[in-house]
Amino acid sequence: MSSDANSKRKIALVTGASSGIGAATARHLAGEGYHVICAARRIDRIQAVADEIGGRALACDVTDAEQVDTLAREVGDRLDLLVNNAGGAVGLEPVSEADLEAWRTMFEVNVFGTARVTKALLPALEQAEGTIVFVTSTAADGAYEGAAGYCGAKSAERAIVEACRLELFDRPVRVTEIAPGMVHTDEFSLTRFHGDQTKADKVYAGVDEPLVADDVADAITWMATRPRHVNIDRMTIRPRAQASQFKVHREG
Repeated sequence: MSSDANSKRKIALVTGASSGIGAATARHLAGEGYHVICAARRIDRIQAVADEIGGRALACDVTDAEQVDTLAREVGDRLDLLVNNAGGAVGLEPVSEADLEAWRTMFEVNVFGTARVTKALLPALEQAEGTIVFVTSTAADGAYEGAAGYCGAKSAERAIVEACRLELFDRPVRVTEIAPGMVHTDEFSLTRFHGDQTKADKVYAGVDEPLVADDVADAITWMATRPRHVNIDRMTIRPRAQASQFKVHREG
C-alpha cells in the first residue's frame, strides 16, 4: 500500500489487545479497513496480533501515566476510534473476605486506566471527529455476590461514559458503550481465579454456547462503523442462555 493510501486509512487504537475481546476486535477492525494500533502490556502478544493484521504494536500499561503519555505521543494528532477494552476482574469473594488489594487493581485498570487513556487521546479523537467505545460489563447493571469490587469498578467506568457523553455533547466525538454478559475467553475467568482452571471452567459449565470474543468484537465493529451522526449509547450483549445477570440456563 502506498504511503498516500495508508495516510487516508482510518486509525483505531484498541487497549488490552493482547488476547480475548481486544485481540478479536483488532482483527475485526482491520477487516473493515482500519489501521489498528494494538496496545497492551505484553509486547510479544500484541506484536503477534499486529503482524497478523498489518497493524502496529505499542506496549502500554494503562495504569502507568508515563506509558500512557508515550502512547498518546506515538498515536499523534489524529485518532478515528478508541476502544477502551483493557480491564478485568480479580477474585470472587464476599465483602467480609474481600482482598482489597485486588479491588485496588480492578479500579486502577478499569477506572483510572480507562480515564487516563481517554483523557490523553481526546484531542486526537476530536481532531478526527472520532468515536470512543467503552467495553464495560453487565456487572455495571447491579451487584452480585462475590463481585462487589468488580461491579463497583465497572459501575464507575460506566459513570465515565455517561459523563463524557454529556461533556462532549457539542464536540464531534461519539461516546458509546458495550456491556457484555457471559463471554467465554481464554483468560478472563482464569485471571479472576488466579490461574485455577477448574474454577474458571465452572463459570461456563452447562451453558449452551456462551458468547465468545468474536461475538463482542463483531458488535463493537458494527457500533464503530455506523454513520457519523448515529451514536449507539449502550449495547447490552448476552448469550441466549443468559436471561439476566442472575438467571442462566445450564444443562445437566
